Amino acid sequence: MSDATPSSPLAQPFPDMPPIAGVTIRTARARYKAWDRCDLTFAELAPGTSVAGVLTQSKCPSPEVEWCRRALVMGEARALVVNAGNSNAFTGNRGRAAVEAIAARTAAQLGCRPSDVFVASTGVIGVPLPIGKAEAGLDAAFAAEPVGWRDAADAIATTDTFAKGASATAVVDGRTITIAAIIKGSGMIAPDMATMLGFIFTDAAVAPGYLQAALSAANERSFSCITVDGDTSTSDTVLAFATGAAGNAPIGSDEDAGADAFRAALADVCRQLALLVVRDGEGASKLIEITVEGAESDRSAHRIAMSIANSPLVKTAIAGEDANWGRVVMAVGKAGEPAERDRLSIRFGATQVARDGLAVEGYDEAPVAAHLKGQEIEIGVDLGLGDGGARVWTCDLTHGYISINADYRS
Repeated sequence: MSDATPSSPLAQPFPDMPPIAGVTIRTARARYKAWDRCDLTFAELAPGTSVAGVLTQSKCPSPEVEWCRRALVMGEARALVVNAGNSNAFTGNRGRAAVEAIAARTAAQLGCRPSDVFVASTGVIGVPLPIGKAEAGLDAAFAAEPVGWRDAADAIATTDTFAKGASATAVVDGRTITIAAIIKGSGMIAPDMATMLGFIFTDAAVAPGYLQAALSAANERSFSCITVDGDTSTSDTVLAFATGAAGNAPIGSDEDAGADAFRAALADVCRQLALLVVRDGEGASKLIEITVEGAESDRSAHRIAMSIANSPLVKTAIAGEDANWGRVVMAVGKAGEPAERDRLSIRFGATQVARDGLAVEGYDEAPVAAHLKGQEIEIGVDLGLGDGGARVWTCDLTHGYISINADYRS
């Protein structure tokens, strides 16, 4: 992330986030690209840290994703290494060798198993991660002074225009536990599981299996409900680490003390992170919330909502501040889910523009036009078929998206 890159008009200031006991973060310059910034992040985790994750469903995943998928089975973590500027995806045996070398060098430094080291990379596809640069960067990170969340968020970024972080607290077993997280992502965002690269840290004591269940549930209503461009990355990864340093009785089931509070705090952090990614959508000028009600099922509602959110015609209409609800009708109809034209209703903001398959006669366009001039847009759809509902978030599609991605490898 370059200081010369103008921030998204939807950018949010980086929050004041507390440290997490059992987590020490350091950064270094591996120089994966020709930039003068830290691009390698090393997080050392206390022994006994639990880990969970959600990973891309791409059939062409990076070696890092395959490594994490295998390592997650063990349920324990001692370190996280993140490389920015090179995704190491579609790189064959050379890419796998780079991941193995990073894990081995980190494990030797910490005296742990290579499978306790989690690795993630982001950037250009098809270029093997240079092992020499990775190892030199790791050595520099091992010797570096610890940094805060903002420095870590900057170091994991690529085309992001602002650093992204979120935190929350909860009372668990009579103790206050803290969750702090960072994420990067602004393009190639349409996950089927998680999104981009996101890392969540908590001092709560949580059993690995329960941490996985809680993260998967939080993901379903956050990361899997956002889209920028309809494209799922080869490298999408969200990992959660629980150090146990808060000293609460470990959470292992929904019946344990504070389980509900922990789940709610985790879901809150995931939702905050997901919306930050959409706010930084490449070229975005408007955040769009799409609510679908009255579907035959929640799953059906989600598919319809994502069909609207991924429609270039809908997204460009919003960019042009045009309440072209006909494009919403189009997106509902093409979703492949149950829908009946004469029961369909649509609103922009609080204004109903179509009802029961027809335009609302004489509706006032003034409040709709005013709503569309804002930075946060709401589109509501009621199918009138059942009780299914969903809410997703996207951004508008502008010339900026083309400019950023046409020049991405330069």
